[in-house]
Amino acid sequence: MGFARLLTVYIAPVFIIVSPLTSYSDQIWAIHKTRSSAGFSLDIPLIMLVASILRCYWWLGDHFDRSLLFQAVLMIAVQLVLLKVALDNRPSPSHKGGRDSLPFVGAREGEWGVERPYNFWQWRAAKPYWEFLFYLTLTLFVAHLLLSHLPLYIAILGYLALLTEATLALPQILANHRARSCAGFRLSLLGSWLLGDCLKMTFFFLAESEIPWAFKVCGLFQFACDIFLGLQYARFGDGTRGARVAGEERWGVVNGVAGGEKMARLA
Repeated sequence: MGFARLLTVYIAPVFIIVSPLTSYSDQIWAIHKTRSSAGFSLDIPLIMLVASILRCYWWLGDHFDRSLLFQAVLMIAVQLVLLKVALDNRPSPSHKGGRDSLPFVGAREGEWGVERPYNFWQWRAAKPYWEFLFYLTLTLFVAHLLLSHLPLYIAILGYLALLTEATLALPQILANHRARSCAGFRLSLLGSWLLGDCLKMTFFFLAESEIPWAFKVCGLFQFACDIFLGLQYARFGDGTRGARVAGEERWGVVNGVAGGEKMARLA
């Protein structure tokens, strides 16, 4: 048996199934240990929960490789734990890190020019988060009973699941950009994402079972986002380096303004 076959038939599927544990266990432990989820985007559990729930219903209508279904089920369990720990340890808004614990907080203040309707997924109380997930699951269950016989509905469900998951890194990228720091985001999580991307690409393109092309396209986009996140970590680091970069940029602006004023006076 060649190494490529061993990788795609045995190693990659097992890694894909257990990847929710290997990817997020350290992040959960870090939040629990520090009693703070500041710097961690709550949109990560949102994206993975919605994508995984959609994938489970997609599988019921299109029986693709079972390892991808098992991964989705385990991902739901892990993300529920991560969401619970993150909500229990959110800093208060008055705390220095409290503001950063709200995903896309800059959008509400006009930084990104968008405002979330009804402060979606930025609620201070924990109950609305669980209510949203419950009603989403219930709605998809009813829709499955009514529409699962339609191939178009199943296809739409699949693309929604994969497109949602493909945006996984975007909230953290925006949070890091605003803070000029990757503080609160574990390097181990980034490493597991990148390793997972490599194994997923190997599995998607070399697996003997039929893997829909939607998995491959969305997987490549997610890989590109994770690489960009890695470049952010290299630039900003876990906090101190980001502060230094921001300080250097502000100093450059100040020097530029001062230099301009001096040249104007000489003229």
